[in-house]
Amino acid sequence: MKELMIDATVENIQKVTEFVDEQLERLECPVRAQMQIDIAIDELFGNIAHYAYHPGVGPAAVRVEVMENPMAVVVTFIDHGEPYDPLAGKEPDITLSAEERQIGGLGIYMVKKSMDDISYEYKDGKNILRIKKNI
Repeated sequence: MKELMIDATVENIQKVTEFVDEQLERLECPVRAQMQIDIAIDELFGNIAHYAYHPGVGPAAVRVEVMENPMAVVVTFIDHGEPYDPLAGKEPDITLSAEERQIGGLGIYMVKKSMDDISYEYKDGKNILRIKKNI
């Protein structure tokens, strides 16, 4: 397992992506899976940066673990911000036009659809969000 401790800011999304990509490249992760994980990082770490410590800034941990049989990557996001389960929201109605659709929820919906598993728990004062992608 590799872990990065970093301030939860929008400016650090790129650093988090580079950290995870470095691990994925060592595994010779397929480009499509890496792109899906990168999009998930942008959405999930972006949400932490915007909302976890609002209006301040706080720390976040990003962990990358490799699972075997089947080969998969698990990326875990941990913060000590306000308790928030992004999976609890109502899924957007994607049959509506962009003008008719309510704002919010589409990014998490895309993450749910592109990952093989996603889970959330609030434990010991921490938000813990995990995504898993089979590779």
